Amino acid sequence: MAGSRPARVAIHEQFRADGVQYMFGNPGTVEQGFLDELRDFPDLQYVLALQEAVVVGIADGYARATRKPALLQLHSGVGLGNGIGMLYQAMRGHAPLVCIVGESGLAYDSMDAQMAADLVGMAKPVTKWATRVVDPQSTLRVLRRAFKVAGTPPYGPVLVVLPADVMDRETTEDAVPTSYPTTTSVPDAAWVEQAAALLAPARHPLILAGDGVHFSGAQGELAEFAEAWGATVWGADWAEVNLPASHPLFGGQLGHMFGEASAKVINPADGVLIVGTYTLNEVYPLLDGVFAPDAKVVHVDLDSGAIAKNFPVDLGLLADPKATLPRLTEALRRRQTGEQKADAAGRLTNATQQRKIAELEKAALDIAGVGHDPLCAELFGWELAKHLPTDAVLFDEALTSSPGLFRHLPADVPGQWHQTRGGSLGVGIPGAVGAKLAHPEREVIGFTGDGGSMYTVQALWTAARYGIAAKFVICNNGRYKLLDLNIEEYWKTVHVEHHEFPGPFDLDHPAIDFVKLAESLAVPAVRVEKPEQVAPAITRMLAHNGPFLIDLVIGRTA
Repeated sequence: MAGSRPARVAIHEQFRADGVQYMFGNPGTVEQGFLDELRDFPDLQYVLALQEAVVVGIADGYARATRKPALLQLHSGVGLGNGIGMLYQAMRGHAPLVCIVGESGLAYDSMDAQMAADLVGMAKPVTKWATRVVDPQSTLRVLRRAFKVAGTPPYGPVLVVLPADVMDRETTEDAVPTSYPTTTSVPDAAWVEQAAALLAPARHPLILAGDGVHFSGAQGELAEFAEAWGATVWGADWAEVNLPASHPLFGGQLGHMFGEASAKVINPADGVLIVGTYTLNEVYPLLDGVFAPDAKVVHVDLDSGAIAKNFPVDLGLLADPKATLPRLTEALRRRQTGEQKADAAGRLTNATQQRKIAELEKAALDIAGVGHDPLCAELFGWELAKHLPTDAVLFDEALTSSPGLFRHLPADVPGQWHQTRGGSLGVGIPGAVGAKLAHPEREVIGFTGDGGSMYTVQALWTAARYGIAAKFVICNNGRYKLLDLNIEEYWKTVHVEHHEFPGPFDLDHPAIDFVKLAESLAVPAVRVEKPEQVAPAITRMLAHNGPFLIDLVIGRTA
């Protein structure tokens, strides 16, 4: 047993035992006791953000970049409420976060006092686990469980409520490192053989993959299986590099809005492997008819809740993708007839040829169109690709601008590209701040839109305060452009003629001066409106020894 000391001190000993370097937070009075103890723990740096959504966004970016649990602190019910949207984003993206929230104390439960709230109840819908410490002698045990739950697949945010009066009481608990279970599990050989038997006969094979591949580190194994099967890989719930975007068998990502669009991709398949994701994650999913009636469906995942979550499968394997896919590839090759192997090789060859043709066509378009007005995101991406170091980390919340930007910056290397997920705006700027803290030696650039930036623009101040030299690009088209595209699809489904977009989609009246806004937060910035301004702005941004912002004005004809 350790010596007796207040729980508010012991929690920092636990964080030290777990090697925590940063606590991202926004302080309040009910947390003042344990935050004051940071003075004796200089190895744990408190990173201050000006609003709770920013706190969660920075922690989310740090956790995604390190693939380890990140620690954040929010203030009571009001602070947790401000962070809920970003916690939802973290839950949907399986970010391992440990969120501690203070409250006045157990003694005041019956008083309905100022800021009183059911914090556990608030957090349950947006966390993997939420709890409250009620005994100082269990404080460290609860924190270790929180780190273990957050950092075990399927990863996700957890919440621990720390009442002030409990934190002021004594504990003799030992602070020891958290124990994490090994999840490298594989199914019995008979089940692998059954999966191969179901999939081998497919003449129109399809793979639906998601970020469980990334978390497992199974990108190479996924590529090898896809090549052996001759199967196109489509992303579902995909925000990391699970297969290089330039791989000839990468078909793209399924849409996030309408199930009809996904069904057009999935329905022709007579054999489907689902790995590292659930089906499906659109806002308006189809309730049935996604898979062809005779299609054989196999699902491999470490998340038992994802398997057959919304649709039945022929075989579900609760297993580690990295350990399982090589076994499945071997079994598939043993099962395939000579004709099936030839067909798979033919599909791979055809996909490779089609990719080369598409690249030549894109190159021809570049020669014809790059440099012309109006300024577009693609031109910026083309120019940036010529200047970026090969190990740069890109955090993508550009949404409608992403296809153009990343046409010349393909998401090929795991850990070097992260995309927004979950549907809430605002992760682009704070996510890049967190990723830069995780990779101080690399160039890190966060992309967002003018709409998304205004949810968390305060993160620029945090970058300036701590000298976090992330770079930021705001794709400024003066609109919530994604809503324009989505409502056009909606009009089609309800047979409404195209008409003027709703007024609330416009962000240009009055226009936001992002240069002045960034400079008010101590981050230098430049506005780019013409093609000839792109290269000088990129050069200036990359040469600057600190955070820097580019206001990229795109899609304007006047």
